[in-house]
Amino acid sequence: MPTQLKYDTSLAKNTDLAIIVAKGQVDLAQELQPEEQKYVQQQVQQDAKFVLLNRYSHRVYVVVAPDAKTENLKNEALRQAGHKLLQQLKSDKAERITILDKTNTSASLALAEGLYLSNYQFNKHKTKDAKPSSLQTITIADAQVDEKKVQELATVLEAVYKVRDLINEPHSHQSATQLSEQLETLADEAGFELEVLDLIKIQSLKMGGLLAVNQGSEEPATFNILEWKPDNATNTKPYVLVGKGVVYDTGGLSLKPTPQSMDYMKSDMAGAAAITGVIYAAAKNKLPLHIIGLIPATDNRPGGNAVAPGDVITMHNGMTVEVLNTDAEGRLILADALSFAKKYNPELVLDMATLTGSAMRAVGKEGLAVMGTAGDDVMAGLKKAGDNVHERIVEFPLWDEYKKQLDSDIADLKNIGGADAGHITAGKFLEAFTDYPWVHFDIAGTAYLHAEDSYRGKLATGSGVRLVYNYLSSLAR
Repeated sequence: MPTQLKYDTSLAKNTDLAIIVAKGQVDLAQELQPEEQKYVQQQVQQDAKFVLLNRYSHRVYVVVAPDAKTENLKNEALRQAGHKLLQQLKSDKAERITILDKTNTSASLALAEGLYLSNYQFNKHKTKDAKPSSLQTITIADAQVDEKKVQELATVLEAVYKVRDLINEPHSHQSATQLSEQLETLADEAGFELEVLDLIKIQSLKMGGLLAVNQGSEEPATFNILEWKPDNATNTKPYVLVGKGVVYDTGGLSLKPTPQSMDYMKSDMAGAAAITGVIYAAAKNKLPLHIIGLIPATDNRPGGNAVAPGDVITMHNGMTVEVLNTDAEGRLILADALSFAKKYNPELVLDMATLTGSAMRAVGKEGLAVMGTAGDDVMAGLKKAGDNVHERIVEFPLWDEYKKQLDSDIADLKNIGGADAGHITAGKFLEAFTDYPWVHFDIAGTAYLHAEDSYRGKLATGSGVRLVYNYLSSLAR
């Protein structure tokens, strides 16, 4: 069962407690006995960040509120404290924890967030040696915290779990068709609409990019349209989210090496999973916004009919593309989806994709590479939302000079530029298929990790879900 995050100010007897205290204000924690307060104060003076009190009937975990330059950095430190707290809770085999904040801030929300995200596991395919976490329930008991905020946060974090599950699912259990079936289950759970276009419909729409990438596969492509349209939507034009849904990427005929590359390419649909998570959370939280999601889905295989380097294809919008590298496939399927998005006359389009190794080399796992045409106000809003949840964005330019790298001798565009600024030229390629306010997120460095990184965990992280949801919820307000 997934972790449960709830709000309840009534303290059950002998319940395990996590109490957040500020330095020098340990005496405000009236739940501690005088001797305990004295002991905790001594530990804090010795720069302890965490103090365990064993009352035998239950335990009290005292978390010292971190010092930080900004409120956002303080909240991030609390999320990481939640990760450290979980290690102790696992050791103690604690099943439930109640959080009390004595700093009179929203610290309990951040601590709970780090605790919840750290407790994620993917044991679906293990038949032995699976060690499920004992922690089942996290309760926030602070009267100063709004219950609706706790419920909203719980749904967003549940959505991150769903996204991690989608990304961690191996290709043996997730063809494009199976991904659509998984989306159908999530749509039923959350209450959004889903339309799945099959290969014949994709062909009728002349989505040449998606069809070309799918040519080498024995499995058909799908094109998925997710929609959340509440009666009280405050926007007249929809926000459209586009996600790259390459369920497995061999590189096609431009074959990838296996170690630390192809062997992890089940994660190449992380953009599709992320935008699904945003819509899932929006629907369950009944966010008053009209949101549409577009997910082109296929694997990229070097089969007998695979598109070959040097081939020319015709895209959904009629432009021709010279395919010089079949491993630059994500931009081909995204371009068709971005072109298709025009029919909705969108207020704003955000696309998310594990698109380039260049983005990962530019900012590593610490940030999302972002570029677009939506203007300074949108970028400022996205940056603020990213800083709030510590999914920080780094904006790169889309100067016209970069387009020269995509000039083709025989077609309108080629699908890859030179060795330099590869993430920018990929963005420049996508820009050619837009005529509306648009922002591109390259999450190649943040979506899937090979080593544990605090509450982001190991393997799928759910990168982008909290950022985009935070941004859209701010627009709804």
